[in-house]
Amino acid sequence: MLVLTSSTKLQKLEQMLKKNFPESLKVYGAVLNINRGNPFRKEVVVDTWPEFNAVITRRQRQAESDDLDSFTNAYAVFYKDLKAYWALLENPETINWEQVFQIQGLQEGLFEVSKAVAGPKLVDVKQSSFQMVTHPDPDALPEVNLKLNSPPRLASLDVSHAALLNETWSRGGSEQCRTYLASLIGCFPSICVLDENGSPVSWGLTDQFATMIHGYTLPEHRRKGYNRLIATALAKKLHSRGFPAQGNVLEDNVPSITLLKSMNAQFLPCRFVRLIHTPSRFLTAPHW
Repeated sequence: MLVLTSSTKLQKLEQMLKKNFPESLKVYGAVLNINRGNPFRKEVVVDTWPEFNAVITRRQRQAESDDLDSFTNAYAVFYKDLKAYWALLENPETINWEQVFQIQGLQEGLFEVSKAVAGPKLVDVKQSSFQMVTHPDPDALPEVNLKLNSPPRLASLDVSHAALLNETWSRGGSEQCRTYLASLIGCFPSICVLDENGSPVSWGLTDQFATMIHGYTLPEHRRKGYNRLIATALAKKLHSRGFPAQGNVLEDNVPSITLLKSMNAQFLPCRFVRLIHTPSRFLTAPHW
């Protein structure tokens, strides 16, 4: 196991991951952020270098962490050889198994490997699966024409908005989530529509893996085209900064899927998998 700290190696890894799209997109997004200032204090672990068979991005070991914060304690994985990934996961220096944490990836076999490695450690594993989408060409995004009396006021989210986002997110409701959302707002691109009082009524933001998340409009402001406006503006902002515009959606979220299709989004053949790992001593506590 090796931790890549050299900027030259990390830049080379970024280029190598581009050759393995779309399965490497989650790790690629994390590496992009590392190579552009590393605001979320991540690092990269590989099995070997320069030819690697498995790569994992994780929180820097010296960074402060909360054992119940599965949002921040998040790993992105990509493998060329499933056995190499399995061996890397079993290495005691790779993962902190004493915490609640999540693993994200876009390949088959991740759940089975996690179950096999986590079982003897008395760690529970829960799987969520989503359709993965991208907006590969910003020029292909349709124009947004809103039938409003006055143009909407667009801005970036502010950390003071984290409480509202925490209340409205399907995965929200905890102090860990509120702190995490505040960190995302402070580190990564976001877009919101503000009302006349300067409060957000619709928004979208980006996570540590350069993925667009938590696109939401308050119920009283829906059916105005804000979701389309936010998604389009955020995708273009990400492209302008050299990032992919990627996101995920549940298969039964028909309104979001309809919106994404109307925006010429590309639905990828691989699925996004999120695995929440919870040590048995935390199973009585809520985790997200």
